[in-house]
Amino acid sequence: MSRLDFTPYRRSTVGFDRLFDLLESQARSNSGDNYPPFNIARSGEDNYRITLAVAGFRPEDIDITAQQNLLTVQGKKRDEVEDGSELLHIGIANRGFERRFELADYVRVENADLADGLLVIDLVREVPEAMKPKKIAVNGAPTLTAVPDTSADKASDAA
Repeated sequence: MSRLDFTPYRRSTVGFDRLFDLLESQARSNSGDNYPPFNIARSGEDNYRITLAVAGFRPEDIDITAQQNLLTVQGKKRDEVEDGSELLHIGIANRGFERRFELADYVRVENADLADGLLVIDLVREVPEAMKPKKIAVNGAPTLTAVPDTSADKASDAA
């Protein structure tokens, strides 16, 4: 297992401790379990979509929990035989699962939909107005504002 060393970056950055800790913990906990397979797509600057292949699961078998910076998707295993028949071969995976996705600040779940064996979770990043970039005046100088053109009014007054 390779160890990630972020020491050079930790020395020259401030406030990124959570990010480095997250990357190191992901490298340690990557157990290799790839079930269920998933895709992550970005459509637009602030819109994301996670698609999980959950064939055989019904909406009531899936639990989606969104906490601050963490999205957890759980699938609960259920009994396969519902009509009283005896299964001779089980080739369709029907095991429970848990997938965790670390979310950036201000990312929230907008929608979740299950159709054709695919669970689609739409995410959107909504940065609060107070957190958006703004221009700062240097030395308290007043900011420039647009002044309406009054030259047409003066010309009509002179006539």
